Amino acid sequence: MLKPAAAIAGQVVLYGAFAAFIGFFATNPKYSQIPDDVAVVRVSFSHLGERDCRKRTPEELAKLPPNMRAPMDCPRERSDIKFELDIDDKNYVKHVLYPTGLYKDGISTMYRRIELKAGTYKFTARMQDNTKLEGWRFEKEETIDLKPLQNLVIDFHPDKGGLFFK
Repeated sequence: MLKPAAAIAGQVVLYGAFAAFIGFFATNPKYSQIPDDVAVVRVSFSHLGERDCRKRTPEELAKLPPNMRAPMDCPRERSDIKFELDIDDKNYVKHVLYPTGLYKDGISTMYRRIELKAGTYKFTARMQDNTKLEGWRFEKEETIDLKPLQNLVIDFHPDKGGLFFK
């Protein structure tokens, strides 16, 4: 049987060796998810598509019980969302987002990750949240100089003007 001082010294040596092992592999070998000359563009947003509401006629309102006479008739289902992203006039993302939920009344969510060499690019993002309408409801075009290892996020906030790059 070891004496208590020898047992404690042995534990200190073993714990120290284990800590050195963990410390070495925590910093070596060097690892990077992307090369040093690449930037990452992320398209990430969640949005509710529009509803296809219509105004009820006076005749329709008269047929309804008094407590059900809402002037607008809005179905529960939401519209699909169309999204496109062009980089230097080349289409990188063309996607239709479908509403979630049992009744197609939930939020549509998108996430895409694109790796580009560092440099200057022209970004054009377009989105339509009501597929019954022609054209694009939200559009944003901007020329951005991507630095190496930079993360550029393309996001959407209707309260802040729609699509934006940050």
